[in-house]
Amino acid sequence: MMTSSRIEHDFLGEKEISNDCYYGVQTLRAKENFDITGIPIGSEPLFIKAFGFVKKAAALANRDLGILDAKKAEAIAYACDRLIAGEFTDQFISDLIQGGAGTSCNMNANEVIANLGLEYLGHQKGEYKYLHPNNDVNLSQSTNDAYPSAFRIAVYLKIGAFSHALEDLQGAFFNKGKEFDGILKMGRTQLQDAVPMTLGQEFNAFATTLGEDVLRIREASQLITEVNMGATAIGTGVNAPEGYAQLCVKYLAEISQVPVTLAADLIEATYDTGALVQLSGTLKRNAIKLSKICNDLRLLSSGPRCGLNEINLPAMQPGSSIMPGKVNPVIPEVVNQTCFYVIGADLTITMAAEAGQLQLNVMEPVIGMALFTSLQYLTKACGTLKDKCIVGITANVEHSKNLVMQSIGIVTQLNPILGYEESASIAKEALKTGKSIHEIVVIERKLITQAKWDEIYSIENLIHPKFISK
Repeated sequence: MMTSSRIEHDFLGEKEISNDCYYGVQTLRAKENFDITGIPIGSEPLFIKAFGFVKKAAALANRDLGILDAKKAEAIAYACDRLIAGEFTDQFISDLIQGGAGTSCNMNANEVIANLGLEYLGHQKGEYKYLHPNNDVNLSQSTNDAYPSAFRIAVYLKIGAFSHALEDLQGAFFNKGKEFDGILKMGRTQLQDAVPMTLGQEFNAFATTLGEDVLRIREASQLITEVNMGATAIGTGVNAPEGYAQLCVKYLAEISQVPVTLAADLIEATYDTGALVQLSGTLKRNAIKLSKICNDLRLLSSGPRCGLNEINLPAMQPGSSIMPGKVNPVIPEVVNQTCFYVIGADLTITMAAEAGQLQLNVMEPVIGMALFTSLQYLTKACGTLKDKCIVGITANVEHSKNLVMQSIGIVTQLNPILGYEESASIAKEALKTGKSIHEIVVIERKLITQAKWDEIYSIENLIHPKFISK
């Protein structure tokens, strides 16, 4: 059977819309015009939920100020509650990247809410004389305040999931730090032997550096809670009644449970994307550090026979179509690649923020896509790294210890007793002859006694070095 349809119009003309669709003519135009990523805004359910918060808050404020009929406000609130509950995301078909500073996205929300509200009022979809997408749902608003306010709330909510994933990953590293406490290994600088440390210390440091980013993410998330609702087109509040901005933001904070506040200067807040740039920079910082950790894990597990081989990563899949038995560090590798994406997305956000002109930044849709995807990918990467790699890492205890005792780097502990010049001479001979430091110092040159050697190179002193003089 043929699906029934309706005819909708805008000032450009008419379009036939299937009656199965809650979106309308302007959304359909956006679908036709912006076939760029193939990723609809409905793929970000928190964004749709945030639009529900914004449009409901606006309707309640307009009702209280006497410019929106109470029954219409009730219908809009009903429709918004259904969006907030996660329904109808399939009706949000506008592409994440779009021209018009997000107008298509805003109208997609207005049309869906209007048609849901019309059904609530007992009317047919498209009977906008009873509840209009622009006149009623978008009352006292512009895309230029509704879109960025919804976007910031969605990002704030998305940050919560990422922060939890990062904290869980940090905890996994701390747990490994405790498990590996007391396991002697060689520290390295410039990929050369340095001085001894423990594997636990190494993993604790990984946890600490991620913990610093948890704090930075929380700080950045507070910056995006400032919104410009009530600014309307450019920040002057044109077409909005007196007191609307304050009342709308009050409702928005109550409905969303996000601590949003009204910007002090609505003209500045309508074009400024500085908080988004700072958030992106914080995500880039985390991506850089996370990728560095994954590089270290790959190095520490390299081998198994011809590399460092101090740790074993869980074997996840065969590593080669030609080399039997080869296992690759695929989880750190996929996290590396995720981090590269986030670093690149930060540049996209940088350029989009810089491209703002005069009273509006029309490039905010691509900022939105870059932040949404970066947060989503980093959240998944942290969970994948924790579950499929970190918790299953094991240590090659004896091998790591033997590397330390065979290393030339341990000659550094003799500096306070023998001096730098003598110690350098010992290192040079060891490197040239292949002899151990112990053999040269104690047996051949008799520079210290065996008892002194045992004191200097005890496991406890190597792990927690104390100054030992002559």
